[in-house]
Amino acid sequence: MVFEVIQIITEQVNNYLEEIGLEKTVVAENIAFLESQNDNSTTTLEDKVALTLINIDEEAALKNFPNHTIENTKTIYKNSVINLNLYLLFSANRLAYINSLNDISKIIAFFQGKKLFTQANTIYNRNNVAMANIDNFRFSVELYTPTFEELNYIWGTLGGKQLPSALYKVSMIQIERNIPQGAGQLVSTIRGTAKTKEQS
Repeated sequence: MVFEVIQIITEQVNNYLEEIGLEKTVVAENIAFLESQNDNSTTTLEDKVALTLINIDEEAALKNFPNHTIENTKTIYKNSVINLNLYLLFSANRLAYINSLNDISKIIAFFQGKKLFTQANTIYNRNNVAMANIDNFRFSVELYTPTFEELNYIWGTLGGKQLPSALYKVSMIQIERNIPQGAGQLVSTIRGTAKTKEQS
């Protein structure tokens, strides 16, 4: 679901940019490739806004929730669902600095207007084979502001010069394989008789 979420966000932001009369400049690409010797990656990022996944963490508060379903007369037990937070960096590598600033500003405006993404309120390319297995989804996007020290570390890790950028936290992406770990019979009746305090 990580790829699918990034694809949905890329399409949504590009559609918004087109609606307001700007170019579709957002590409899902690793901004670290900008400084590499790979000519194809450099060309892909030229005059674009790169959307890069820079970190994933698990939502610890939901880690130990039980995961089971009832099918007919059985309870099916599964491993706990993994709830992830994604950290996505929009980095504007436009040829003109003013265009970089404008794109980042419009991206921030887009997410100010739409923070919650669901199957019902989101239009995406359902004909894409990679997106065919998406069921119902629900995730939120909020601006994440790193400290100057964290920002310096991020760009140092990415190995390049700092570009106009915005960092977003996407919560929560659920990852689950439909693999049962066990099954048990439902408790349908309770046998025995109740005793009063005097009888016991």
